[in-house]
Amino acid sequence: MTTRPIRRAVYAGSFDPPTNGHLWMISKAQAMFDELVIAIGVNPEKQHTYTVDERREMLEAITKDFSNVRVTVFGNRFLVDYADSIGARFVIRGIRSNSDYEYERSMRYINSDLHPDITTVILMPPREFAEVSSTMVKGMVGPEGWREMIRRYLPDPVYNKILKDHEDKD
Repeated sequence: MTTRPIRRAVYAGSFDPPTNGHLWMISKAQAMFDELVIAIGVNPEKQHTYTVDERREMLEAITKDFSNVRVTVFGNRFLVDYADSIGARFVIRGIRSNSDYEYERSMRYINSDLHPDITTVILMPPREFAEVSSTMVKGMVGPEGWREMIRRYLPDPVYNKILKDHEDKD
């Protein structure tokens, strides 16, 4: 009897910070594959609110109940090359809007040119997460009532970290 190869997928992003939309994507993708690798992309040209280590800790906290999920970091390479280097044959992407679709469609074709054996899997989150982004959440922090406002968009460990970080600054 032959064993089938492990079906490994990569879900990459900056996760600055991880949101409930990210958690929804992770939950769905981990159910589809034997292993899901969450890859924090490092782009030195981009300003981040949280360090790579902080983002990794938040992702590990929100995925601790998924035994087939691991969190890694990659930088200075194409995602599809990173996927190939770890033996992943699937790349998970999410679309929330028409512009996301157009971008992801183009990237899918480029990725296919580089690695035709890696399949892009596109997931569309439900309406309650479609407008949520890490940038939007970070932009809500500060004005009166922000704590209640961002609560609905973040997993508990991420929400608690943001509260703690904000209290430390006060």
